[in-house]
Amino acid sequence: MIENSKKEKDDLLIYLVQTYGKSVKKFAYTYVKDWTLTEDIAQDVFMNCYHHLDNFRNEASYKTWIFTITANKSKDVLKSSWFKQLFRIGDKEPLNKSSSAEELYLAKNAEEQVVQSVMTLPIKYREVIILYYYEDMKIKEMQELLRVNENTIKTRLSRAKGLIRKKLERSGLEWRTSSNS
Repeated sequence: MIENSKKEKDDLLIYLVQTYGKSVKKFAYTYVKDWTLTEDIAQDVFMNCYHHLDNFRNEASYKTWIFTITANKSKDVLKSSWFKQLFRIGDKEPLNKSSSAEELYLAKNAEEQVVQSVMTLPIKYREVIILYYYEDMKIKEMQELLRVNENTIKTRLSRAKGLIRKKLERSGLEWRTSSNS
């Protein structure tokens, strides 16, 4: 019986890593801006998940639970004294191929400016942008994850979009969202 339970736990962890692994790394990167640290954080997140799977109470989704752990681990790294002395911008993930070299260059340049604008935001704004646009989280999920009022999340999202819009306008680019806001 114990062996079967361990196998179920192992299988669940494999599923969680396969489902959320890439997203956890991207989310952690928004905090620490270093791909090597991101790998370490992701590993810690899933080890933590594995050790606490038996205590998971289904009060939130696995995604919300995992992203909460990721945010907390990332913030712990930022608070550590050795991190304050280390600041590197990690390698960006490659852009999807476009049909021409000119389109590829323009798209890559625009994407880099958007990423740069997002990454320069204060953490409270950066995390809502990443969760909303890149992780497709709903406001309610973000509320559970961040443990802040729904209106606070909406305000942060609005302010973050405004800050990004201003930064991109200075660069001659336009900030477009699916809601045209």
